[in-house]
Amino acid sequence: MENSGQGQSGGGAGPQAEEPKKPEGREPRRPRRPREQGGGILMGRPFGVPVYVAPSWFLVAALITWVFGGQLDRVLPELGRARYLVSLFFAVAFYASVLVHELAHTIAALRFKLPVRRIQLQFFGGVSEIEKDAETPGREFVLAFVGPLLSLVLAGVFYLAMWTVEPGTVPGVLLAGLMISNLIVAIFNLLPGLPLDGGRMLRAVVWKITGNPMSGTVAAAWVGRGLAVAVLIGLPLLTQAGHLGDGNEGFGGVDSLTDALLAAILAAIIWTGAGNSLRVARLRERLPGLTVRTLTRRAVPVEAATPLSEALRRANDAGARALVVVDTAGAPTALVRESAIVAVPEHRRPWVPVSGLAQELKDGMRVSAELAGEELLDALRATPATEYLVVEETGEIYGVLSTSDVERAFVAAMARPQR
Repeated sequence: MENSGQGQSGGGAGPQAEEPKKPEGREPRRPRRPREQGGGILMGRPFGVPVYVAPSWFLVAALITWVFGGQLDRVLPELGRARYLVSLFFAVAFYASVLVHELAHTIAALRFKLPVRRIQLQFFGGVSEIEKDAETPGREFVLAFVGPLLSLVLAGVFYLAMWTVEPGTVPGVLLAGLMISNLIVAIFNLLPGLPLDGGRMLRAVVWKITGNPMSGTVAAAWVGRGLAVAVLIGLPLLTQAGHLGDGNEGFGGVDSLTDALLAAILAAIIWTGAGNSLRVARLRERLPGLTVRTLTRRAVPVEAATPLSEALRRANDAGARALVVVDTAGAPTALVRESAIVAVPEHRRPWVPVSGLAQELKDGMRVSAELAGEELLDALRATPATEYLVVEETGEIYGVLSTSDVERAFVAAMARPQR
């Protein structure tokens, strides 16, 4: 499966009034690459894209080992307890196939010059976090189709490999299991509903017909919700029909409970993914209306030793809502944090210099007044902070952008009724 997220490319800093001198004999510090939060265990960086294994993978790997081990006990009883080692190998090999599926999405995205944040192997498969949408419905279709296509190719490879080994042996059983599992992955992902690959293909088709990507997203998301209901109801019925075909009557027992739980989890994942795809699409549709210029607070420059009370008086006289600390040459050096101002009691403000409440300007905390939409999000996400200095192309101070204002603007944008 594929999940497109928000962009994370870094925003450039505005021009500075004076180039600081580098201390002799010391190398300049390189900016640290932001660490992924909640990604799991880093396994490598194929094509420069980090691959993580989420903690939930170990749970599903244990489940696969247990279930496949039970099947091996019936097919190859002579293995004894060694069957669980074979089952663990199958679980790892299966998720290696899932990784190939996700790498297909990644390679296609990189070919279309779409940034990929990471690949994550997790419960019930993997996710390629592509940060931007494809520019055309044709590219969207290709981007979604290559994953199931690779799974089908792998199923064919394992099927052909089965003919080179003796049936009923450990290699034969493993190859058969990998062939069937990759076939299931391909068929499941081709179902035409978001967040599955088939849903993205349906989105591309509707987008091509209507000329509106949002129409494609809405159609594929609602089909995805329908699939979630079908899985919730249909999967237990299908497995029960299989049990009856085997001569096992009745709907009770551990197997039936496991089938129902599996159906509920799958349905919840599909329903939630469809809803998230719809919300992200609606947000992106409204992003261009969010501009730095309309969200920026007017600011007044103050020197570091200025008492807070005097700085606030100047701001009130100028109708400003932010303070920028400048040096003797008038170059900005820091931003006075709004939360720090609020925390200072009014009777202490004449004795507190603004320098004690300011955050030093770092790389990435200067943003262009021309930013809007996803470029604005990219810049803020690249350097998390509570306030940013907004500058013109000439380097002149335009004002201060507060993340709280951006968040309120997002909430207001999402609350607006859709046309």
